[in-house]
Amino acid sequence: MESHDLFDEELSKDIIGKEGAYSNNKDDAGGETMWGITIGVAREEGYNGPMRDMPRAEALRIYKQKYWIKPGFDRVAALSPRIAAELFDTGVNMGPSVGIKWLQRGLNVLNQKGTAYPDINVDGIIGRQGTATLDALRAYLGKRGAVGVEVMMKVLNGLQVARYVEIMEAREANETFGFGWLDKRVNMG
Repeated sequence: MESHDLFDEELSKDIIGKEGAYSNNKDDAGGETMWGITIGVAREEGYNGPMRDMPRAEALRIYKQKYWIKPGFDRVAALSPRIAAELFDTGVNMGPSVGIKWLQRGLNVLNQKGTAYPDINVDGIIGRQGTATLDALRAYLGKRGAVGVEVMMKVLNGLQVARYVEIMEAREANETFGFGWLDKRVNMG
């Protein structure tokens, strides 16, 4: 399956299912949202209508451009669709650079003290084809295969749980969403 097909056929349905329709919860720092797109992101991406009226297709356009193609998750999907899907989901909920940094940290600690591939910068940027993060992921997966995907998923999800706990501890209002985040966003299976 091509990386753009992964977004179109699987992730777009999954993200809308997780995010739901219109919300304006007083505890949500993002304010008004429709299909999980905050009003700030909608305006930044060119949607200026009432949030309650945002078409599903517009939300999917924003998701694909801002949270799939721009951060380079389409390029990660060419190497590992599962890792790319996890990065996408984290990116939607916490910002794309957060999941990328977790991937980079994971790659650095799993490179056997730099003997499997060199350490990479933890900068939250995938970059263009052939850059350090993609090269490191390619080398990691080449060495570890399917088990490597499973281990990296544990790294990504473990860091995600820790981050959710930190977010809830730092801002009590986030406890409103904590159970749902841990239930719908973290996949330890």
